[in-house]
Amino acid sequence: MEPRNTILLPKSQKIVSVLGENIKLARLRRKYSTQQVSERADISRPTLVSIEKGNPNVRIGAYVKVLSVLGLEKDFLEVAKDDALGRKLQDAKLIVRERAPKKSVSKDK
Repeated sequence: MEPRNTILLPKSQKIVSVLGENIKLARLRRKYSTQQVSERADISRPTLVSIEKGNPNVRIGAYVKVLSVLGLEKDFLEVAKDDALGRKLQDAKLIVRERAPKKSVSKDK
């Protein structure tokens, strides 16, 4: 299997990096070693290190496992929970697309 190479825009990469840093800080506050967390999350230690470094190639399931070990899995439920832009678009009814009426074909020629 070929290794994935995900390329993110700088803004998106910054978000993933900050998420990794926050996960690392949460682990350190709990005084867990990388070995303890990786064993409990059933992932490899290098995968945990990649998460903490903000590597975008780590699958999302690994993030959920690590957050679960740290007792933070409910934080994932907050992602996109309050979609202000989506609600505004929905309220403005900009999303609704209606089809144009079909043209009738006349048989008179």
